[in-house]
Amino acid sequence: MIKINKEDALNYHSQGQPGKIEVVPTKMVSTQMDLALAYSPGVAEPCKEIAANKDDVYKYTAKGNLVGVITNGTAVLGLGNIGPEASKPVMEGKGVLFKKFAGIDVFDIEIDETDPDKFIQIVKSLEPTFGGINLEDIKAPESFKIENALREQMNIPLMHDDQHGTAIISSAALLNALEVVGKDIDKIKMVVNGAGAAAIACTKLYLELGVKIDNIVMFDKDGIISPERNDLDIYRAQFVTMRKITTLAEAMEGADVFVGLSAGNVLAPELVKLMAKDPIIFALANPDPEIAYDTAMATRPDLIMATGRSDHPNQVNNVLGFPYIFRGALDVRATEINEAMKLAAVYALAELAKEGVPDIVHKAYGDNSIAFGRTYLIPKPLDPRLITTISPAVAKAAMDSGVARYPIQNWDRYHQELQARIGIDQKLMNRVITQARQNPKTVVFAEADHYKILKAAQTVLEQKLAYPVLLGERARIEEMIAEFNMDLTGSVIVDPREEDAKCEKFAHLLYEKRKRKGLTLFDCRKLVRNRNYFGCMMVETGEADALISGLTREYSSTILPALHVIGVEEGVNKVAGMYIIQNKKEPYFFADTTVNLQPSAEELVDIIGLTARYVRFFDREPRMAVLSYSNFGSSSGQVPTKTREATRLAKQRYPDLIIDGEMQANTALNPELLREHYPFSELANVGANTLIFPGLAAGNIAYKLLQEIGGAEAIGPILMGMRKPVHILQLGSSVREIINMVAIAVVDAQTCKAKL
Repeated sequence: MIKINKEDALNYHSQGQPGKIEVVPTKMVSTQMDLALAYSPGVAEPCKEIAANKDDVYKYTAKGNLVGVITNGTAVLGLGNIGPEASKPVMEGKGVLFKKFAGIDVFDIEIDETDPDKFIQIVKSLEPTFGGINLEDIKAPESFKIENALREQMNIPLMHDDQHGTAIISSAALLNALEVVGKDIDKIKMVVNGAGAAAIACTKLYLELGVKIDNIVMFDKDGIISPERNDLDIYRAQFVTMRKITTLAEAMEGADVFVGLSAGNVLAPELVKLMAKDPIIFALANPDPEIAYDTAMATRPDLIMATGRSDHPNQVNNVLGFPYIFRGALDVRATEINEAMKLAAVYALAELAKEGVPDIVHKAYGDNSIAFGRTYLIPKPLDPRLITTISPAVAKAAMDSGVARYPIQNWDRYHQELQARIGIDQKLMNRVITQARQNPKTVVFAEADHYKILKAAQTVLEQKLAYPVLLGERARIEEMIAEFNMDLTGSVIVDPREEDAKCEKFAHLLYEKRKRKGLTLFDCRKLVRNRNYFGCMMVETGEADALISGLTREYSSTILPALHVIGVEEGVNKVAGMYIIQNKKEPYFFADTTVNLQPSAEELVDIIGLTARYVRFFDREPRMAVLSYSNFGSSSGQVPTKTREATRLAKQRYPDLIIDGEMQANTALNPELLREHYPFSELANVGANTLIFPGLAAGNIAYKLLQEIGGAEAIGPILMGMRKPVHILQLGSSVREIINMVAIAVVDAQTCKAKL
């Protein structure tokens, strides 16, 4: 599990623009005409259309893709009733997940009202604003009354995710777990520990799936839900057991399934031993489950277990459900989220887990063995198929059950729209980081006397991405660690000034490499005291797997030691640099942005080959455009001639590549423009995702402009063509950018190791 410290969490939320969300206009507002259209007098026209036909609000406003995440802060995470203001970071976070995973916009609303009737009235009055309502963190039993009343009174999809999200995900896991062990759902004995909103919603959905109520025993903090209790509300009273049971131990005797939605460490190993053959335990308390995973598995080797944690198999994570359920509901303008839609989500999730796992998921989690079975009951959160599996199932269920007001006519087109909405490719770095975490490597940080590097190294350790080697003056590094109260336990400090024997060894190795290239042994002895040379030697000799440097030095002074010591891989004439430019739609790959000043046509072909390989390294299929100021011969000059020739040669050398040129940048990225004016182009259908620049100046200027004023995130530079992983930071990189580069370096090292 990722370790989060207080300072990092507070800095994340406060630095830069406070909070995690913002409102971004979807139309241009840059001229007087734009202003007149956006507001007065032009805005009156859609107002009049909507007044005449209320459904036109979906045509002329954002309502159809807007969800309200609403709470009163009475049951926030495990923090309890902390109030509406304190709940706002959670609601913003929910909004981020809606947007990230399903392309849904969110306004979070925190209401200072604990009276359920007044709360209902307030939320009901918001119906004209939203296409859907996600209730969140409202305590039971009020949450039941609120949700039931609002479902009856409102005509838009509404769901209390704390209840139904957990119910849907765990139900899919239950169906598949029972299939794995060969048990019939109508015959199993189930123990439910917890009787709050989530527990009751889960149990009700299990009944829908076929679990018999007579086979369920439920406990709350005061004990078993039994007829002798006189403190039960109507919601818990549904699950009174008539069996002669008084203790959890008696209930666990011969039980097939235990579902925990209560508190950590309340299930003793002795109780697990009482369960039937092939028991199923869903210990869903967070962050500490009802019984620790390792303890439970050691107690019963025949056990199937799920938790809410990401560091164990079968994570029951609500993000597998709510974004895609609302996506499907919004897209058919459903009047509610009914039981049929929830069950459709359950069955879609369960079936997806049985399908072959795509390579992109294997790579994301660094595990080629992921397949349906005891440790893979439900899909992984980073599975790109979730949106195109769950949302259509929910939408179809809404149509079949008569609550859809805008039925989908073309399912193939809808599938494409879903992928375009989410920008599935935004998950690129998530996948890289997850893959790095599966098999961390030793990474040398050559500038470890800098705060950003130390902070990044600490985060890398906490996230288990790599094993840092901190290169530099020991006393200074230790002083900074103490000054900034960092925990870098597990890292290694290496001070070249203390390593005389190693420096001598490195000097001789460097001399052998460079003795016919102008370096004497005396020169080499001086050079290996330089941290970049020393760090590269550590990588070259296998003492480390990758090097990160360049935060405080110009690119050229950092790359030279790497070329002298490690050199280029076999078959590569020149290294090149690439940036990944992330925007809302998809990642774009820019090359060469850092190394080759004025490459010839032949050198551009080499850059094209390297870039294509590295784009595939990130699980993308390159669609390459060779850029110029000319479109297919429209202008003459040295650059058009060079790029035209490079395209011709590249097509000969790499016949399977989708590549075209020479063309202007806007042409390459605009499929409509290509189809209208250049329908013969290989890129006319979808446009380019990989841009090859004619020279260093053009590429470098382009990515920096996009980074500074275009609102794009630039990941890189990624040094391509080195024999072993060396990655050079952009001067002044942020901590986040350093961490991204470490993850890339680790995955690069994993790939290098796999080739050996």
